[in-house]
Amino acid sequence: MGSGDGTDSLDEAADVFMAARPQLFGIAYRVLGSATEAEDVLQEAWLRWQHTDRDVVREPKAFLATVTARLALNVAQSARVRRESYVGPWLPEPVDTRADPQLGAERAEALDTAVLFLLERLNPVERAAYVLREAFDYPYQQIADMLETSETNTRQLVSRARKHIASERRKPVDATEHRRLMEVFLAAAQTGDLAVLENILAEDVVSYTDGNGLRGASKFPVVGLAHVSRYLAAFAPRFWPEKEIHWVEANGGPAVLVSAGGTAVVLLTLDISERGVERAMWVMNPEKLAPYAASLGGGTTS
Repeated sequence: MGSGDGTDSLDEAADVFMAARPQLFGIAYRVLGSATEAEDVLQEAWLRWQHTDRDVVREPKAFLATVTARLALNVAQSARVRRESYVGPWLPEPVDTRADPQLGAERAEALDTAVLFLLERLNPVERAAYVLREAFDYPYQQIADMLETSETNTRQLVSRARKHIASERRKPVDATEHRRLMEVFLAAAQTGDLAVLENILAEDVVSYTDGNGLRGASKFPVVGLAHVSRYLAAFAPRFWPEKEIHWVEANGGPAVLVSAGGTAVVLLTLDISERGVERAMWVMNPEKLAPYAASLGGGTTS
């Protein structure tokens, strides 16, 4: 397969790239927590693939994964600086996994919103190493080559990331219990039922609202059972009337998309353990919500 200007060669290059694309997007998205940034990375990876001497590439898929991982790592390092100026909590940009089933097809690891949120606190190299190992099961030596480090260091990076996630997150409940508790939470939040909220929230529950300065979005996390339950109860009469509720899927789990007059205003996901609701995550930033809502098409259920 030559890298000349022939259309056949470019068509072949495009076929190879498109076959690898779901996995490449999966890598970039998990490293960055942003579908928009992941798409930019893939665009750059495609340009590099076009201009590579493809005759000398023995394993195109591995080559493309390496290019994508390194590009995503560069973006993650600059994104850290940009996110320091973000107003209020930063939550991952949601993805509709029903529309893109391959995103979670290999392994669903590091796709859950709560895990992506915790990964954001790691340095980008730890995050990339964790994603490549846990979500894609690459051998340590291959990850080391991709990240231009040693195998020993790679093992340490993955180990540190695993410990961080394990220390910050309790074991989630199964899908059926998650959905049941989410329905209870939603009903109680809508009616401001303090007794029910206090019964299903974990003692050290945290509510995060990602609005990037949007009016009405809390700029600080609300922490603890008493504060979160009272916050939700106070919020209820102002927020919920005249809103439409749609059950959707985001990042491989159930989520609730709330809209007003047909426009998405918030996406709610919950991190739930046997202790109850550990984290409530409300994405209100229109720049994150709009692409997600657009990707749903008719894929919502009221």
